[in-house]
Amino acid sequence: MCHLKTKKNKIDPNLIVGLDTSDDAGVYKIKDDYALIQTVDFFTPIVDDPYTFGQIAATNALSDVYAMGGRPLTAMNMACFATCLEPDVLAEILRGGADKIDEAEAVLVGGHTITDKEVKYGLSVTGYVHPDDVLTNAGAEAGDVLVLTKPIGTGILTTALKKDLITENELEQAVISMSTLNKSAAIAMSRVGVHACTDITGFGILGHTYELASGSNVNVKVKADQVPLFDKTIQLIEDNAVPGGARSNQSHFGKWINIDASIPDSLETALYDPQTSGGLLISVAEDKVQKLIDELNKEKCLCASIIGKVYKKDETEKYINVY
Repeated sequence: MCHLKTKKNKIDPNLIVGLDTSDDAGVYKIKDDYALIQTVDFFTPIVDDPYTFGQIAATNALSDVYAMGGRPLTAMNMACFATCLEPDVLAEILRGGADKIDEAEAVLVGGHTITDKEVKYGLSVTGYVHPDDVLTNAGAEAGDVLVLTKPIGTGILTTALKKDLITENELEQAVISMSTLNKSAAIAMSRVGVHACTDITGFGILGHTYELASGSNVNVKVKADQVPLFDKTIQLIEDNAVPGGARSNQSHFGKWINIDASIPDSLETALYDPQTSGGLLISVAEDKVQKLIDELNKEKCLCASIIGKVYKKDETEKYINVY
């Protein structure tokens, strides 16, 4: 979600999660044991194949529900379609999305399509969760360990494809990741019990880690060389396959993040790389971290990497220290 600040004219006691901490979705309690999760996301194609694009866009939108500790319930298509393209292209995009909705055990209930010069697709998703089980990016506690469930570098690799620096086959590892639901990671979290969660998308690993740290009022240390990267990510950064979003993230979030001088510039860029349909960043008590890793591996998540630790807030330090 974007950094949107609004004046509160009315506080609804049933609003569990709203705009305050730039969380992944809104959560509204409708009865004591049932709350709705609401989110929306759509974007332009990042791969050429329309069916694959539909899968990735739907996976990305569904991820917000998993990040809040919930399960998807219903979804609605949102599509902008260029009239110069064949109708079969849109049909394939929607088919890719529908297959992922089905895999998520949610129900497609409708949607809306408009004409536009540029193709865009995504979903509005409603999920559900018990109010006591809601996870936010504001619950991390001092002593927690941070675990990441997918590698990063999708922005670099998709940019490299546009520049003909890699082949479709070399992008395949990222495509698999972007089209893999965070459903299994959410199941693993629910078995263990964790303190906080967010999914890694457009703000990159450091931007979303900052949101978790600021929302929780804690400091975080990130071990840069423990953050899993897709193959060739660093090489492609050195070949200048860097999306504009990485520079924007660095410019915006850099004031809250201290990068140790020993970190190579290319690795720093990777940590700001905007992700599409990235993994979950989970804050879990240290005495539960091994159980979480075991459960993530049991569920065959793409990775279960310890990348950092949470500390009590020190006002003399920046929110994030990368070393």
